[in-house]
Amino acid sequence: MADQKKIHLLQKASKTFLITSSIIMIFSGVALYLSLKSLLENEIEEELFSNKDRVEHLLISKPDLQGIPPIMVVEKVKDPQPAVLNDTLIYDPLQDEIELFRELSGTKEINGQEYKITVRAMVIESENILFAIVFTFLAIILVAFVFLFYLNKSRNAALWNPFFKNLAKIKAFSIKSETPLTLTESDIIEFDDLNREVILLTTKVHADYQNLKQFTEDVSHEMQTPLAIMQAKIETLFNGVKINDFQYEQLDSLQNDIRRLKNLNKRLIILAKIDNNQFADPQFVSINELFQEVLLNFKELASIDFKIEHNEELTVKMDRSLAQVLANNLISNAVKHNLENHPIKVNFFKNSVQIVNSGNSELAHPEQVFDRFYKESTKRDSSGLGLSIVKKICDYYGFTPSYSFTKSPETTTGFHTFKIRFTH
Repeated sequence: MADQKKIHLLQKASKTFLITSSIIMIFSGVALYLSLKSLLENEIEEELFSNKDRVEHLLISKPDLQGIPPIMVVEKVKDPQPAVLNDTLIYDPLQDEIELFRELSGTKEINGQEYKITVRAMVIESENILFAIVFTFLAIILVAFVFLFYLNKSRNAALWNPFFKNLAKIKAFSIKSETPLTLTESDIIEFDDLNREVILLTTKVHADYQNLKQFTEDVSHEMQTPLAIMQAKIETLFNGVKINDFQYEQLDSLQNDIRRLKNLNKRLIILAKIDNNQFADPQFVSINELFQEVLLNFKELASIDFKIEHNEELTVKMDRSLAQVLANNLISNAVKHNLENHPIKVNFFKNSVQIVNSGNSELAHPEQVFDRFYKESTKRDSSGLGLSIVKKICDYYGFTPSYSFTKSPETTTGFHTFKIRFTH
């Protein structure tokens, strides 16, 4: 069903009308032709029998009547012959050509003499009449069909106009908009029922969306305060209370979990803000400068060698804060999963940026690498949201993220390559 060719409603209705009317017109024309042909043949035969009777009556008073060839021929014969009705071709001296005639011949005894009487009627004239009638009929039907087709098309367009207007409004409607959906009224009961149900549905969906949005924002905001308090209390214990090694390990683990939870909460807030369209300040951002700032920050945190092999100027129009998140998540992902003492390559091309880090093997499910909460790493600081945020940002602006793995021919390691194409 997915591959079925789609067609507009009015085109579908017009096509159905066109096909149905054409079939009816063809069958009507054939039926008219056959019925008129049978009627004309019966009339010709009836006329032939009538003319034969007239000739027989004339022969009673005029036994030497010869007829009027080729329409009527009278011959004296010795033996009686049965009546025969058939078609024949005869040369007509008046027309100077061979014509098709319908012929009736038979004998009749008059005054003791057998006469063979042959009467004929020209078939061509009746055929011309037949074709003229059928052609006239089809011409009238065709004119009526064209008139009804355009009348039906314009009538359907006017009839469905409220539906198409409302369909355009529904397509343009967004649950993020504060303006409620308003639909064009119609005097058709079914359209009116549809409008009512659609308005009820969109109103409920909009209310649910607003409630969920408010709930997400409230929860994310309220979580920050207790997490910060918990972290501050643990730091106080570290600095002011004498604790043993076991307690230190437990508190340090708890602090790391809190830090991870705060990081997870921040990333969920970013995803929610992208969904809520809260990044509406696009500007031209130098991807080269932005990534180099991020690389400097990571160099301060860890002794990692970053290499830039291609450095074409790359400028993209997007929200700067989202561009910062995009760069941070890509570099952070590369740093987390890079092999020790191996460089990370960052390359800038005309329409794309490429981050390459080393790895032992390809991902087991590379098609899921950008899915939310998907991760193959066992590291505790991996939330499974970094690359999903990258994908969300790319979807928001129409960018194309991709992942590939290349095995190194020289060593047993390989290279994970993440690429963002900034063109549609």
